[in-house]
Amino acid sequence: MTTPASGQALPANQLTAAQENAARQISALQKVKQTQSKAESKLDSKLAVENRLRKDRSLVSAAPRLQSGVTLSVSDTVLVDISVEKVTDDLVAALTKSGAGIRAVSTGLGEIRAEVPFAALTGISGRADVRKVETASGAITASARPRGTAPAKTETKEQKEARLAAQVQAALEQRGTAALVTSEGDRAHKADTARAEFGVTGVGVKICALSDGVDSLAVSQAAGELPAVDVLPTQEGEGDEGTAMLEILHDLAPGAALGFASAFNSEASFADNIRALRQQLRCDIIVDDVLYFVESPFQDGLIARAVNDVTADGALYFSSAGNEGNTADGTAGHWEGDFRDSGRIVGKFAGTAHDWDPSATTQVFQPISNASSAQVPVTLHWSDPLGASANDYDLYLFDRTGNVVTFSQDVQDGEQDPYEILQTPTFGGNGLRLAVVKFYGENRYLSLSALRGRFADSADGLKAFNTPGVTVGHSAAKQAFSVAAAPAAGPLPFDLEPGDPANPRGPFPGSFSASSALERFSSDGPRRVFYKADGTPITPGNVSGTGGEVRAKPDITAADGVLTSVDGFDPFFGTSAAAPHAAAIAGLVLSGNPGIAPAEVREALVNTAIDLGPAGFDGRTGAGIVLADRVLAYTGASPQPRALAQNPTTAPTDGGDLVDPGDTVSVTLPVRNTGDADAVSTSVVLTSPTAGVTIAPRSQNYGTVPKGQTVSKAYTVTVPLSHPVGTPVVLDARVTFAASSSPTRATFSFSVGRPSPVTRDFAYGGAPVAVPDNNPLGASVTIPVTGVGRASKVSFSVDGATCSTATGATTVGLDHTFVGDLVGTLTAPNGAVATLHSRSGGGGNNLCQVVFADSATAAFSSVTSANAPFTGTWRPTSPLSGFASLVADGAWTYKVVDLAGGDTGSIRAVSLHINGYATPGA
Repeated sequence: MTTPASGQALPANQLTAAQENAARQISALQKVKQTQSKAESKLDSKLAVENRLRKDRSLVSAAPRLQSGVTLSVSDTVLVDISVEKVTDDLVAALTKSGAGIRAVSTGLGEIRAEVPFAALTGISGRADVRKVETASGAITASARPRGTAPAKTETKEQKEARLAAQVQAALEQRGTAALVTSEGDRAHKADTARAEFGVTGVGVKICALSDGVDSLAVSQAAGELPAVDVLPTQEGEGDEGTAMLEILHDLAPGAALGFASAFNSEASFADNIRALRQQLRCDIIVDDVLYFVESPFQDGLIARAVNDVTADGALYFSSAGNEGNTADGTAGHWEGDFRDSGRIVGKFAGTAHDWDPSATTQVFQPISNASSAQVPVTLHWSDPLGASANDYDLYLFDRTGNVVTFSQDVQDGEQDPYEILQTPTFGGNGLRLAVVKFYGENRYLSLSALRGRFADSADGLKAFNTPGVTVGHSAAKQAFSVAAAPAAGPLPFDLEPGDPANPRGPFPGSFSASSALERFSSDGPRRVFYKADGTPITPGNVSGTGGEVRAKPDITAADGVLTSVDGFDPFFGTSAAAPHAAAIAGLVLSGNPGIAPAEVREALVNTAIDLGPAGFDGRTGAGIVLADRVLAYTGASPQPRALAQNPTTAPTDGGDLVDPGDTVSVTLPVRNTGDADAVSTSVVLTSPTAGVTIAPRSQNYGTVPKGQTVSKAYTVTVPLSHPVGTPVVLDARVTFAASSSPTRATFSFSVGRPSPVTRDFAYGGAPVAVPDNNPLGASVTIPVTGVGRASKVSFSVDGATCSTATGATTVGLDHTFVGDLVGTLTAPNGAVATLHSRSGGGGNNLCQVVFADSATAAFSSVTSANAPFTGTWRPTSPLSGFASLVADGAWTYKVVDLAGGDTGSIRAVSLHINGYATPGA
């Protein structure tokens, strides 16, 4: 790194004692920064200083109250984010060899989150393919909870399993007798009357949420509060804010399909999951309530770029504006503006402090409110491009006597992000204050945020300085809807700080109006941005307060303070609750207007919003609060039919039980209308891409298919005599009806030939393979298959000679001390995947002599820890019939992923059982 020239300190008699003390301790910290090795320079400053503290006790003497801010486990490991040139097998193997536990991997973004032994950090950062090693980026959801609330008692996995099982059982017993819980936002937004008036429910639309987790999803489903939810595989997360958000979506748009993925694995994983929800789960609308502290206010980062990708692909994206407060209510701790050189050199080597006071008075400290000083993340960003900052700013937290409490002084020498972060002490303190030091470089525009804290005048005369614009990150992406919060019913039941004004009350059982009030914690805008997503300056040569572009954020306001059935979210306050209300209203718009342009949806939401603040758009409420009836009246909406072809039934006309080459087959094809209106003038065209197959008639009129009903018609399909045994006949159905969502399409197939009665068994014959604990990479074994041809039936077994629940049992097929941690999948040679078991079995030990077969009576998802050791025949999570007619020869893979910490095991003995097809005439 470049070493800046030394600066001349002011005479001691011109500094207060606190300033002298601060300067002396900053000098000690800057010495660490000046003398870092190359490996140390790739560690963030907290890791680097913790490393020095272990080797050089003089640093402790120089800064007696210093805390590195590194959170270490009892086994001296630390959770870190590793930025790499490329994720390779060699790198992963090296991390594993060092004792690291992999927690999340993004191959596309070159990011790995891992739990690493502290002693191994410099060995990892010293690798040429590693760019940076940082303490894992923190994140918060936007639910509003009392400050200083004691954390819930830690719950073991066993206790959690027992609690959820009991809640599911209770919900099943009460279903039909207990009233369902409906968000008051349904009434406050007039969504209930809008659905009745326009006849739309969300049918034909898929809305997906990202949050912490969906622990109680099964409970909500057992109670009838939620339908089936499409959860991205292995991404169910931990926690229940996602469950509460899904309930709100379902309350307002009950006909919409739902999906979910966790946003809490890492910043890169969040970005990957946004794209996966659109690309894999085909979500039309995506909503989240998560902020990563590392997200830049001045350029679209990893998460915002993912939002840009899905909105460019046609999806609508809604995000919580945040609960970081606003200047109008005096609830924020945020300042942004151009760096002002105080002229005060605060370190032995270099560095001038920022002057917060725009007047002739110089003030180098920004005071933090005593009442909101505990565990506050404080972020500093400046107007350099991501990954290319050559201007080095540092952030320090002091007590009132000038002792450095904690700090952030990463190296920025042209390849790093313009970002520093620290966190105030666990129990806060009186008289805490911040300083920003320009260690080296040019003046830049700064953003300092004490997230959910406040800047407030101090008892010793320091003045607090605040500016609007605390809304940051992907919520401020251009095409995202940043959503502020207004209470639907009762007020927030606690003060944000002692002595605050009363919190506002909502209109329920009435609806929102111009007299409704914004939540006092809701984050404000606007958001100034200096760079395009690729790092290109928006105003080249001007990255000051007059440069860049200003994005009007937040966009709209929606309800919070509503009831859900989820424990801990009854009521549910925060912009976390507001964002799904807005997303659900957009779902009604899409449902009643298939194919409507995203720009028209935005126009409708913004132009019909009720103004809550100053006339026109404002930085607290955006365009105002949205009402479903006004939005739908603006766009127009009509109930849409949705006619879908269902799985056909087949019957050879010769009376046989199987289809043979040369057979004529009667195919009955049902069409079901799952929409909000009757499907009028419904017809079906049935064709086949399979060579030589003929279908008569090619098309048929199904007439009107009433809402919620099914109509079936029969077709005659002729299979040529030359058709190969085992090769399926493929049918393509196109369903046309009088609606803008017409036509719908579906593909089906049926097998040809007589399944062989002979089952071929193929076993894994290698050594036991350890399943890494809490590691998304998992463990795999390969089973080679030869001489089968096309498969007519597939089953899979986890074997074993002697079954027991013993820890580390060597005679079972898969030993593991918490089977409920595991997801097991089977992959065919062509890449087709079936999930065999997924987080079922709780704290039970070991699978032994378990057969996964579609013909089983009970599903493995129904097992509990009481069934351990797990034996017998069970239905898999997803059917194995998807492998029928595939070419079975080749390598099959059984993969097991452990998704929670604390338990281990190994794959020992597994087998694949395949029936092919009988040779004709044999």
